[in-house]
Order: sequence, then C-alpha cells, then structure tokens
Amino acid sequence: MKDLKYLAAFSTPLVAVLALYLGGYYTYLTPLYAFGMIPLMELIFSQSTANLSDEEVEEKAANRVFDWLLYLNIPIVYGLLIATIISVSNGNYETYELVGLIFSTGIVLGSNGINVAHELGHRQTQVEQIMAKILLLPSLYMHFFVEHNFGHHLHAATKEDPATARYNQVVYSFWFTSTIRQYINAWKIQENLRQRGNISFFSWKNNMFWFSVLQLAYVGIVAYFFGTLGLIFILASAVVSFLLLETINYIEHYGLLRKKLASGRYERVREIHSWNSNHVIGRIVLYELTRHSDHHYKASKKYQLLDCHEKSPQMPFGYPTSMVLALIPPLWFKVMNKRIPSEMIS
Repeated sequence: MKDLKYLAAFSTPLVAVLALYLGGYYTYLTPLYAFGMIPLMELIFSQSTANLSDEEVEEKAANRVFDWLLYLNIPIVYGLLIATIISVSNGNYETYELVGLIFSTGIVLGSNGINVAHELGHRQTQVEQIMAKILLLPSLYMHFFVEHNFGHHLHAATKEDPATARYNQVVYSFWFTSTIRQYINAWKIQENLRQRGNISFFSWKNNMFWFSVLQLAYVGIVAYFFGTLGLIFILASAVVSFLLLETINYIEHYGLLRKKLASGRYERVREIHSWNSNHVIGRIVLYELTRHSDHHYKASKKYQLLDCHEKSPQMPFGYPTSMVLALIPPLWFKVMNKRIPSEMIS
C-alpha cells in the first residue's frame, strides 16, 4: 500500500474537477489547495531523509505500478481540459469564475502535465517520450523536451543555463529571462542536432518544427470549435502552467554555481548543485521532484528511486511552500541567501 501513496498526486486534478462542478467562488479551490492547504500540511508533517535499501530499489525499479501512475495523468489531464473548455464555451460564467478556472486548469497542466512530462521525458523508450510530448502540448511548452534534456542537464548551475536563477534575481525577472532564453536555446539545440544528423528540416526527427505545427494545430482547433472564449481560456491556462514550471525552475537551482576549471570547462554536476527538499507532502504530490539533487546526479533514475544526499543544499520548506515564498522576493532572499555556500553564489 505504501507504493500507492503517489495516488495523492491526483488530488490536484480532483480538486479542479470539484471546482468546475461547483462554480462560483469555488473555482478558486485549486490554487487555494495547491498554495494554501498543501503548504500548511507541509508545515504539519515531518520530513523524511530515509533512502531505499538495495533490496527495495530492486523491487521498486521492477514495479510497473509506478509507471502506470504516471501514464494515468494523460487521460486525467486531457479529460479535465476538454471538460473545462466545453463548460467555459457553453456556460455563462462571470469574469471572476473564468479567472478561477484558468488558474485551476493551469495548475493541473503544470503539476500533472509538465511535471509528469519531465519525468517521462527522461525515459529511454520512445512510447514514454511521446507521452511526455503529449502532456506538454496543452501548456504550449513542448520545446521544454529539447531544452531540458539537451540543454539544462548539461548547463545546470552555470551562467549559460537560462533555467538557473542568479543570486538576488527576483522570480518575476526570471520568468522572462528563462522563458525567452529556453525557447531560443531549444531551436539552437535542435538545429545543431539536425545538422549533425544530416536530416531534413521537415523530418519527423526535427522536434521543434513538429512541436510548432502541433501547438498551432491545437490552438487553431480550439479556436474553430470553441470560439474566442475557448481560445483565450487555453492560452491563459497555458501561461499559468508554464509560469508554474518556471517558478519551480527558479527555486531548484537559485544562487548555485558550478566552478569553472582551469581547462575552461565547468566541474561536473554534483549533488550540491541543486536544492533538495525532504518534505513528505511535496515529494508525493510532485512525484519526488523535490529530490532534485539526485535527479541531476543521475537523470535516468526513476522518481520512486531518488535518494536524499546530506551534502546537498537543503530547502527549509517543501517545494509548494517555497514557490509561495519566492513570490515575495524580500522574504525569499532573507530566508534563502544565507543558506547558499559563499563559494557557490552565482
């Protein structure tokens, strides 16, 4: 039964369904749950630094339940998205209700869409990588697949990485720099891969080209069948979802910098180059994303196997709480700056 604890990750879309059904001010249930209730629970429940034994690692690595818990997010995310688009386009919602549903849907697209796509995008099977791309589509952030895997994991905790927040950089500035630079980097990376592979620009292997086609098709289909209101809804929800991702990016490597060696290259990525959090609630609802240090140490390791490294810089709160804290820059700097090793400040 302990293996089924990750079912709690479905609580966010469940609350979103409830918000859609109840309407009115209840449309704000999802943001209240994600950034109110979960942070509160993180303060109540203790942390856990325990790692799996060798026997447990072998057992959990072979257990397909953990994979299916990821796959189930596809029908859940798309089911909620389609139901909400239909409801929005056919209903007579007040403006404040539409705003609530935009945040509600956007949070699900971020937590159960992009976050799960991140995990599946690191898998080696083509089917799972396709699943990752499918989950990124509604957020209009499919380029994340290219930039994250071929850019971020190479340049994390360096000034070359757009997804690494600088020391004293506010999250609102980071949203712009990271979003723009990641998109540009993704095209550069894809073009480099295309030329090295000597493939046509229109080849199915040119991810960035087909990502653009698919995202434009998605936007066009929604606009055609659900009108201007449906179009505004999906665009606004997508923005909420990828800003949620960028806020997570912000806290994951904030202020950390890898040393540059005499050769001009950076030291290899180690456990000390990402912020780690052992707060149980955040770990479960985000599929262990908060053990980010070990993820960068070995990106191919599945989420249920990630370890806690004591030498990693530790966050005082879980990721959901830290995201709220990041939105208040003076408070964020006061809490986090003193925790950054002086020799690593970026």
